[in-house]
Amino acid sequence: MLEVLIDAVLDALKTLPFLFAAYLFMELLEHRRGGNPPALLQKLGPLGGAVLGCVPQCGFSVAAANLYAARFITPGTLLAVFLATSDEAVLILLSRPQALPEVAKLLGVKLLAGAAVGFLADLLLRPSARPDPHPLCEEARCGCGEGGHDAAGAALRHTLRIFLFLLGINLFLGLAFLWAGEEALSRLLLSGSAFQPLLTGLLGFIPNCAASVLLTELYLSGALSFGSAVAGLCTGAGLGLAVLFRVNRPQKENFAFLGALYAGAVATGFLCGWVFP
Repeated sequence: MLEVLIDAVLDALKTLPFLFAAYLFMELLEHRRGGNPPALLQKLGPLGGAVLGCVPQCGFSVAAANLYAARFITPGTLLAVFLATSDEAVLILLSRPQALPEVAKLLGVKLLAGAAVGFLADLLLRPSARPDPHPLCEEARCGCGEGGHDAAGAALRHTLRIFLFLLGINLFLGLAFLWAGEEALSRLLLSGSAFQPLLTGLLGFIPNCAASVLLTELYLSGALSFGSAVAGLCTGAGLGLAVLFRVNRPQKENFAFLGALYAGAVATGFLCGWVFP
């Protein structure tokens, strides 16, 4: 129980620098640049999002969820970040010398998948950039529109609210994994079945690093194929999904985004199963 509590706190603490940086960025952009996103952010698009998503752990997915809620980035860029995010998987693979060749393969696949799906999403949706951080500010009651606005203080208040939310989620999920056990979860994944990517894709939605750890360990043990592991790790955007549902409105948009993420992840998993049998 103590270990679950410690892991929950550590997982939430890892997001603090990214959360604060994202909120401070939005505050400064709104009050010192009139709310117009810098040209570089627009030019990066899905490719830049996929590159950032490949950085280990889920900090960039958390930041991207906040930036998308304020409409500083496009849906395709957010999809690219989420699909490329691997949470703890890369770190686990790097800690195993025999698995080092798998790191480049995994990151290469996730980079290509994130960029391709992201560009396709933006091509189909043709989103318009309309930055508007006010819904986030109103929810946090930070007084962004008032005189003498303290950008750092407002960003810190936003950060603490989301931090407590993530801490609660991590604690709940840690207890759930402790109760269910890894063996029971692995039996549910139909080892050797062609439908495995469909199930691992759903498992990846669990907003906690435990999901990516489990998927990676099962892959290294041979219980999962590479394609199945990829499908789960592509939906495994860590705490980014939890933050998206917390800060973005309307909720039906979040569920539509969830469906697009699942479709892209499963399609990537099946394709990897064909290319890397």
